[in-house]
Amino acid sequence: MKKARILLIGINGRLGWELQRTCATLGEIVTADFPELNLAHPKKLGALLKNIQPDMIINAAAYTNMDQAETEIKLARKVNALSPGVLAQYAARHNIGLIHYSTDYVFDGQKGSSYLETDIPNPINTYGTTMLEGEQTVHDTCCAYFIFRTSWVYSLRQGGFVNKVMKWAREQKILRVVDDQISNPTWARMLAEATAQVIAQGDHNLIHFMKEHAGLYHLAGSGEVTRYEWARRILALDPKMREHVMEELKPAKTIDFPTAAVRPRNTTLNMQRFEETFNITLPHWDASLQLAMSECSKV
Repeated sequence: MKKARILLIGINGRLGWELQRTCATLGEIVTADFPELNLAHPKKLGALLKNIQPDMIINAAAYTNMDQAETEIKLARKVNALSPGVLAQYAARHNIGLIHYSTDYVFDGQKGSSYLETDIPNPINTYGTTMLEGEQTVHDTCCAYFIFRTSWVYSLRQGGFVNKVMKWAREQKILRVVDDQISNPTWARMLAEATAQVIAQGDHNLIHFMKEHAGLYHLAGSGEVTRYEWARRILALDPKMREHVMEELKPAKTIDFPTAAVRPRNTTLNMQRFEETFNITLPHWDASLQLAMSECSKV
């Protein structure tokens, strides 16, 4: 039986790097990323797709610089909305599956409890707005798709909140972190493994499986936490804690750190629909963090 030809877009990102490894046993992985594949030029994607002729597409790429997106709105829209639409149109025409990732930042953070897939989005910055547009363009094509909405994705192999906190602790005596932003920290490794497990469930007939279960799912680390408490755990688990010059970690408010893009306060995601559909649950964010940090200590 011919192995599926899976096009993985965004291999240089936190999630894409992990997906390349977790999906390796599921088929022939064809990787693509900038500059060979540039999502800033949606009209050029067709030629690349025609050349590769994938049996499935996984799009792990996005324009994620929230503050810069406020001044590069057109670019963010091309990458986060128009290009996913092109991928979805190709998937619909050729009867193949598409997995696309979105963000908790499609919500305004005002609900006061965990968000369900049925809650009406209301993004408050350009990043969230363009990512929501991407969800809609994928949905509107009626292709066999999974949209996995995730949150606070981190990796120890490149930049992100976890690495930033450890870096700051080595440079600043007093470290201030906001305690009024809440969500679900998600280790990219666990997100990639869950994705691979979902694909594996459709091994007998992947396109039929994806059509049967097509839709939007929340997929993130279990449990919720403030950025301040998350930072406290990161510092406590830092395997090179002796390098800290930090003497005090202090809570702060979002308003204390003005940014170009407004940050929503509480975007905690409810994962019940994903868990019941696929019988998969991501570990608690703290357990994942401990495992990620234990691997960091080996480097």
